[in-house]
Amino acid sequence: MQPDKAAGVRGWLSKAANDVRGAHIDLDANPPLIEDALFHCQQAAEKSLKAFLTSHDTPFKKTHDLDELGRACMELDGSLSDSMQSVAALTVFAWEFRYPGDSQVPSMQEVREYLAIAQKLYTAILARLPHACHP
Repeated sequence: MQPDKAAGVRGWLSKAANDVRGAHIDLDANPPLIEDALFHCQQAAEKSLKAFLTSHDTPFKKTHDLDELGRACMELDGSLSDSMQSVAALTVFAWEFRYPGDSQVPSMQEVREYLAIAQKLYTAILARLPHACHP
């Protein structure tokens, strides 16, 4: 892989890893920052998918739609389907709690499940990329 492309992929993956870390920190806070953790889960998944698409020279539009990004990734590698299960459910967290409103905040158990989904996807993407792309 060309060094410039590898650097771009590493950039997406580094941001995704930071979002996973941010979600953990948010959940360890007292009291937990649940809404912020959910945002980081969505962002980790989005950036992981964008890293994979970048590594395959597949253009994507500016979007937070994980279903759309996931479909594009699965067209390139169908073996991602297991890791993509439930990822689309994270899409709404790109905006759901960013502004005031009457949204129902998920339980800590649900948030931990969402974080597990994002981490599983990040790990699956990382496993499919050359070591030169790893952050």
